[in-house]
Amino acid sequence: MAELLADPTAGTRPVDGTRSPAPRWRPAARARAGTPRGRATGGRARARLLAGGGLLAALALAAVLVPWLGGLDPRAVDYGAIRLPPSPAHPFGTDAQGRDLLLRSFAGLRVSLLVAAVCAVVSTVLGAAVGAASGVLGGWPDRLLMRVVDTVNSVPHLLLGIVIVALYRGSVLAVIASIALTHWTGVARIVRSEVLSLRDRPFIDAAISGGASRGRVLRRHLLPAIVPQAALSTVLLLPHAVWHETALSFLGLGLPPHLASIGNILGEGRAAVLLGSWWIVAFPAVLLVAAALAVAGVAAWWRDRTLPRRRSELGL
Repeated sequence: MAELLADPTAGTRPVDGTRSPAPRWRPAARARAGTPRGRATGGRARARLLAGGGLLAALALAAVLVPWLGGLDPRAVDYGAIRLPPSPAHPFGTDAQGRDLLLRSFAGLRVSLLVAAVCAVVSTVLGAAVGAASGVLGGWPDRLLMRVVDTVNSVPHLLLGIVIVALYRGSVLAVIASIALTHWTGVARIVRSEVLSLRDRPFIDAAISGGASRGRVLRRHLLPAIVPQAALSTVLLLPHAVWHETALSFLGLGLPPHLASIGNILGEGRAAVLLGSWWIVAFPAVLLVAAALAVAGVAAWWRDRTLPRRRSELGL
């Protein structure tokens, strides 16, 4: 009867004076695909991918097709249609030179995305090379490369970019160099930390004991492990490069004025806003924000899928 009165799950003392064992603690199980929690986590990731990827694909397709299907040159000037508000003939209105803002905005988005993609790839390759060399070599080369990284980080990126662009004003290569040479340090640190975490693994020790050189260990074992990190860094750098190019062009130090870009359009429209022509800035700014949010959504999904620590956090 005493056993029936005792609560076996609460660890209380029954009538006869004995204590029932307390329940053992069990860690929370990870969310699996078939459980409600796993379906919710996977549903959020798929929704993020579909929203970001669909919006990015639509913007990229529109940036390619709209200027081509419009049948007009985005640089064509019409002084009889200066600063016209949005209308069926000009859905985005016209700018201070009478140019159709719809065609010019999507042409500028295409240029900004292309420049940002090139900058992100160059910056990632440079940062991955420096980080891998620093982690593999160690010793004084590691300390020297990290001091270079600290030196570049100590200077504001926008200020350093302005100095580089001012030396070769109006050059597309100067804009690419100003962005790529100021944004590789974060990638270098991430890749270096990944290499240092892999360098002491047993399979690396086994490869070195078998006579593999540092170059072979880097090519066969370390590079395949850091490629996902480098690819994720490229995607994460893309929206930042778009904003950086826009800021330089807005200040008049970026791409040439005749080349349509979001930064050039915003820089030309800042004076027109004071005259009531709000559409010259509003529509290109919306496209810029939409492109940045789309890339950020795809990058967040990729981060959740590729980083083991992030996957474990989502599973708890």
